[in-house]
Amino acid sequence: MPTPSDGAQRAAAIPTLAELFEAQARQRADAVALQSPQGSLTYKVLARRVEALAAHLHRSGLNRGERLAILSENRFEYVEVLLAAARLGATCACLNWRLAEPELRDCVALVTPSVAFLSPKFETLAPLFDGLPLHRFGEAFDRLLDAHPGDVPPIAAQPEDGLHILFTSGTTGRPKGALISQRAVVARGTVAVLDGAFRTGRTHITWAPMFHQMGTDNTLTTLAFGGKVIVLDGPLLDAMCDALEHETNLGWLGLTPGMADELLARLAERGIRPQPLDSVGSMADLLPRQRIAEITKLFNAPFRNSFGATEAGSAPASGHLIPAGVAPDDLDKIESTFARVRLVDDEGRDVPDGQPGELLLRSPTLFSGYWGMPEATAEAFRDGWYCTGDVFVRQPTGRLAYVDRKKYLIKTGGENVYPAEIEQVLRKHPALGEVVVVRRRDPRWGEVPVAFVELRGEAVTAAGLLEYCRGKIANYKLPKAIRFLAAEDFPRNVTGKVMRAPLEQLLERE
Repeated sequence: MPTPSDGAQRAAAIPTLAELFEAQARQRADAVALQSPQGSLTYKVLARRVEALAAHLHRSGLNRGERLAILSENRFEYVEVLLAAARLGATCACLNWRLAEPELRDCVALVTPSVAFLSPKFETLAPLFDGLPLHRFGEAFDRLLDAHPGDVPPIAAQPEDGLHILFTSGTTGRPKGALISQRAVVARGTVAVLDGAFRTGRTHITWAPMFHQMGTDNTLTTLAFGGKVIVLDGPLLDAMCDALEHETNLGWLGLTPGMADELLARLAERGIRPQPLDSVGSMADLLPRQRIAEITKLFNAPFRNSFGATEAGSAPASGHLIPAGVAPDDLDKIESTFARVRLVDDEGRDVPDGQPGELLLRSPTLFSGYWGMPEATAEAFRDGWYCTGDVFVRQPTGRLAYVDRKKYLIKTGGENVYPAEIEQVLRKHPALGEVVVVRRRDPRWGEVPVAFVELRGEAVTAAGLLEYCRGKIANYKLPKAIRFLAAEDFPRNVTGKVMRAPLEQLLERE
């Protein structure tokens, strides 16, 4: 019986992203691969530029396993750097330009890149890369890639080679670099196709920054499966409207709470009826139920009731679509394809159905650990399972109901309260839009819940909202105060999710 002695058999079982893109470039040479308001590149031209960059980096001494850093907004060159790194087996550290300069310095020091790439937009941050070969995007970079590549290095990457590093917030305040392998990227694309988020040859609008999973995963999946990527530097409303009006091959459109309202308002202002989509939206828990119905009715497409993470991609629970025009009674989720899920208590014991437990995951979409942080990596994995830190309840139907982050508990009078328990009740109120519950220090109870809400419908008072909640959740879970905020005043991260820490700080200043 044959046994894999050197890993060759295992390597042969999974193609790399570089191989999948090269195959698409041969089969779809004249099809558009990248498009933006400034122009487009065919697969043939994109592949030639990627080969030229890979050849240059190879001649410059960049070896398999080394890191390169990139600090840039979304643009064609960003994709070219990712694909050249994929060919060489190098790893691209995607720096988050929203971080402060000291945080960026920590990220650069963590990954120790051999070469860096910089957009003119962030020229003031060039000192971050002092001592490194630095390529600036622009005319000189274009001349380099437009030259004949000469001897193009063969694809050197192996499936477990890191493709990119995405930085997530850490509990200590220092960003953690999640290492995403080529195996994980290919698996994420495969799961996305099997679960209906993507179809071969479809067009995707990449507006989320490519330092984020939503930007990189979807861009690379689209190119690996022969589609076209419309590259935008953020949610440019008019460019998105143009695409939604004229593109006839759109697949999934990612929407986040903050920009969804702005996009729908601009579509209405311009009188645009969008072209058909395969699906729309993500992270349904962040939106009011009626808003989900309005969005899906407009786009005549189901809403992706997803739950994922930087470390896991769309796994563990993104297999459910909410039908168009429906305001769902619940947001229970279906496990993603190729995901194995357990719910456990603090001692690692499986909890019965109906009881909250931390979700543990096995999936080929998983990351390879946190770069340069062995202790954080060891903490994230337990007995062959990835510990997500997210709490769910398994329903009798087998579906998963999201509860909250394990580490964000409100401990009030000895009882544990998950903010999402309160948020889901308030989101059903027809007069409310955004809803976020945070904790506030309390001399009697230790901590108490406070709700921040956006008023959209008829006038309603804080007392009226408390009465609305009464009887739907236990009395100790009732908010001790309700604060009204305008939609634009909710502090959000790049995915549109409201950040609780600034709201807690607001309460402390009262």
